[in-house]
Amino acid sequence: MATLNGLKVAILVAEGFEQAELTEPRKALDQAGAATSVVSPAKGEVQGWKHFEKADKVKVDVPLEQANASEFDALLLPGGVANPDQLRTQPKAVAFVKAFFEASKPVAAICHGPWTLIEAGVVEGRTMTSWPSLQTDLRNAGANWVDQEVVVDNGLVSSRKPADIPAFNQKMIEEFAEGRDARQAPRAQPQPGRSSPARH
Repeated sequence: MATLNGLKVAILVAEGFEQAELTEPRKALDQAGAATSVVSPAKGEVQGWKHFEKADKVKVDVPLEQANASEFDALLLPGGVANPDQLRTQPKAVAFVKAFFEASKPVAAICHGPWTLIEAGVVEGRTMTSWPSLQTDLRNAGANWVDQEVVVDNGLVSSRKPADIPAFNQKMIEEFAEGRDARQAPRAQPQPGRSSPARH
């Protein structure tokens, strides 16, 4: 197993994250030597869920308002339905996520986590997986969705569900250990008002 000594990892969540998808990857990251920080718009603590039941609360280490992506080396996005649905409506959260891609830093997203990636405009042309109900959203955003326990695409790691966590953790740690991947950066979007050359 790769070591992540000195690596700073942000774990971005809002209320309603799937507890196992935060606690188990975080434990694996900590054991590999990373320094993990929960970043959240929630104040003080953030509420986890286990499927449809409330689970434990987790301490917020860095309030989203104060979070700066430049201070972290990698990003983990747990799932849970309510969590990414809230994050994708918050411009600060979307900008925080996008900054990791613009800096070519590795990102790992599981279950419903990729919803926030869609909002950040970073999935076009990427091969990835997710909870099955997101596959149409991801395809509509330009991703190549596949049904596999874990998918790695140039610094982006994705998995479908809690049962995939062991495979997810292994690939996440490998990618985080490799560090920046220049192919992670989103493709340049055409500038408004610029017409593309006419084709004959």
